[in-house]
Formats: sequence, C-alpha cells, structure tokens
Amino acid sequence: MATREQKYRQAAIVYLHVGILYEAAIYVFWRQGILPEARGPAELWLAIGALLAGMISYALWRWQHRWLVLMVWVFQALRVPVLIEGAFFEKAHTFVHDAQIPPSFYLTALVVVLINLGFLARAGFDL
Repeated sequence: MATREQKYRQAAIVYLHVGILYEAAIYVFWRQGILPEARGPAELWLAIGALLAGMISYALWRWQHRWLVLMVWVFQALRVPVLIEGAFFEKAHTFVHDAQIPPSFYLTALVVVLINLGFLARAGFDL
C-alpha cells in the first residue's frame, strides 16, 4: 500500500505530465494559427503555463498540503464540462473562432484530466 508521501509524489508527477500536455497543445494551436491573438502572445502563455505547472507540481511534491491538492482538484474539475462538450457535442463552443479542433482532442484531454483528478483525490483524501 502506498504511503501518504508516495501518493502526493505520484499526484505531483501526474500533474506535471498534464502540464506538459497542455503546453504541447498551446504550442500546436499556436503553430496551426488557431490560438487567439487577442489573448496575448503565445510565448507569454507558454512561459506562464510552464511556470504554473512546475510550481504546482513542486508544491504538491514538497509540501503535501491537503488544502493545496484539493484546490488543484477543484480547478482541474472545472475543465471537465468544456472537455465533455468538445468531445461529444458537434456544436461545441471552442472559444476559438473558426477553429477545426477534432473531438478526439477533447476526448483525449478528458481522459487525461480524469486520470489526474483520480491521483489528486487519492492524495487529498488518502484513498
């Protein structure tokens, strides 16, 4: 059986990988020309995303506070409705005008986020 420390470290590693996937998605959207320019330069968002993913992963690994892991869980859970909409409904609101984002992108992201939620819950609730 995994110790509390191991559960937090696993949650931190899984969260870091989710961050890497989101960074890759932002990069691909930028290269495909579907990242909205009105929200600022892509380089800025890539830097902010890398910084946040690294800091949150480090905090989960190092400090192992229950309130932190549950707060991250809540913010990750807020992504689920948008991902379900994009994966299963044809007229999904993608927040990107005229973008052709395939449902498989959203379905893959949904699976990844649900796995991440599971690891976060496992650490936060000591399951």
